[in-house]
Amino acid sequence: MRTHLAPVTAEPTTADLAAIDAEWPLIAAELDVLDAEITLIYAEDHGGPSPLDWRRLRRAEARVTRAATDTATRTDPRRAA
Repeated sequence: MRTHLAPVTAEPTTADLAAIDAEWPLIAAELDVLDAEITLIYAEDHGGPSPLDWRRLRRAEARVTRAATDTATRTDPRRAA
């Protein structure tokens, strides 16, 4: 019997929703990277990825870097200065 697990609540708390909302730009950017990577995989079946496919991936990765930096700056008050 597992007694060390926390009980699962039916609904997310307000703090949980606020944390998700604060991280949403990073989550969306990571989904863009995933989408670009999937496009590259499927492009292999059609002659290989185009330069536009590679550019899309690089731009999505750059968005992740910017979003991660923004998220870290917003959540860590010591870095805001």
